[in-house]
Amino acid sequence: MKYRWPVIPSILAAIAVLTLVALGVWQLERKAEKEAVLAQLASAINLPATAYPAVPISGELPLYRASSVMCIRVASWRTISGSNDKGEAGFAHLATCQTGGAEGPGAVVAIGWSKQLVKPQWKGGVVNGIIAPDNNSLLRLVATDAVARLQLLAKPSPDSIPNNHLLYAIQWFFFAAAAAIIFVLAVMKKRREEMPK
Repeated sequence: MKYRWPVIPSILAAIAVLTLVALGVWQLERKAEKEAVLAQLASAINLPATAYPAVPISGELPLYRASSVMCIRVASWRTISGSNDKGEAGFAHLATCQTGGAEGPGAVVAIGWSKQLVKPQWKGGVVNGIIAPDNNSLLRLVATDAVARLQLLAKPSPDSIPNNHLLYAIQWFFFAAAAAIIFVLAVMKKRREEMPK
């Protein structure tokens, strides 16, 4: 008796494998895009200083550019984990600053680092620094001069932005290969079971 290859399961398996391969190819494309963005961000470090963007921010973010902020008044404090310029772990102190009249427009300024959790004694002033991404407020200025007797934070760098797309692509290709092998092995096993002895 001639064994018939399962047509519909084969089509479904092929669709699944092709989808996994497409996801792997997409991750390779994302890898190239991310590398271009990282190269652009790395070149921003050498550009001249720029004005800190006004809120709401429109257009391209000036990440990793030198800038400065006049903190008229500290509206609130936020403390997060961070590293100093020597790579030691501790606390980064972020001030939400009023930078204009009334209550706005505002800026988040990371004024420095400490080993212990302390509230900085700082009321505001001019801060020079580097514009970095911030999870809460999109951007923050990381001080490059010592402020309020705090140590300098590690300088923001695009090197800290992960580019894992090659790893993800390999993962999708592995899943595609595994799915194809499992399907073929399952069909071969079924064929052996159905063949007359």
